[in-house]
Amino acid sequence: MRLGLKIASLAIVFLILGCLGGGETETGQKTAKLIIFHAGSLSVPFSQLESEFAKYAEKELGIKVTFQDEASGSVKAVRKVTDLGKKADIVAVADYTLIPQLMVPNYTDFYVLFATNEIVIAFTEKSKYADEMLKNPDKWYEILAREDVSFGFSDPNQDPCGYRSVMVMKLADLYYGKPIFETLVEKTTNIYANGTHIYAPKEIIVKDKRVVIRPKETDLVGLVESGSLDYFFIYKSVAEQHNLKYITLPNEINLKDFSKADFYKKVSITLGSTGKTIYAKPIVYGITVLKDAPNRELALEFLKFLLSEKGKEIFRENHQDFLTPPVAFGNVPEEIKGLVEIKE
Repeated sequence: MRLGLKIASLAIVFLILGCLGGGETETGQKTAKLIIFHAGSLSVPFSQLESEFAKYAEKELGIKVTFQDEASGSVKAVRKVTDLGKKADIVAVADYTLIPQLMVPNYTDFYVLFATNEIVIAFTEKSKYADEMLKNPDKWYEILAREDVSFGFSDPNQDPCGYRSVMVMKLADLYYGKPIFETLVEKTTNIYANGTHIYAPKEIIVKDKRVVIRPKETDLVGLVESGSLDYFFIYKSVAEQHNLKYITLPNEINLKDFSKADFYKKVSITLGSTGKTIYAKPIVYGITVLKDAPNRELALEFLKFLLSEKGKEIFRENHQDFLTPPVAFGNVPEEIKGLVEIKE
């Protein structure tokens, strides 16, 4: 049994080495680089995941692995491949639907749903009315509407957290029965709605200096930490990772609760950047290895590592829930079939 496992492991190593296109160190050790385009909200867990995978690959596969990480909004991450023709091994996004919408079948033929999250409003003790926000979280929209309060969200055209944030504010209209979207979004930007359908123009214009929009949600963290921005819409995992104060929102609007999916989908948004319409839905992250990945076999080993118990542990340590089990669609590689539930 052990001999068989050892032979299988050696076969994997030889297969990977044959596909690497990497090099060797002065001591003759094989080297390889993985290129990963990922959502900004995955930066912290992926940094830890890559560190642990590098140790694993060196010990078990005899390969010294380095990483070229590019964190961005998920829409931008996908468009680097589809529009700019950039090469990558792995694309991991905060909204899995971007992969079947924009990457299948030309750039990949499978994808895995692996993690979840929720939208919260984060701040620090420096934020105006921070104590009031903590004591009366149901008044969040009234506090954000005050003339001396600044708040932000990421660019809907580049980042799922951005389009989710504005959809949360439209869902809040339905839940609270008040014109929250009009007050916080339409009066302060050129993003507008017709009923429950939102339009995000290709070029977002901010009309009120109280509102700050940045390419990805993690770009706003430093502004809040420095006190130059009071509040921002962000994923709960990111707020936890940066030790920010935050309030949770009702399940009817926070995009966390799978049992509320029918309510969420009442709201939708059309993005000027892609022309695609997206319906509000529970937050689920997706990942894929590209067809023309420079180091495809090694990338699949990384994906296996992410889906392993060690990968799940890393996500738990970073306050992000992992799907149990992860769900895969498409032409699922043999290497991961035992780690996922396969659906048509």
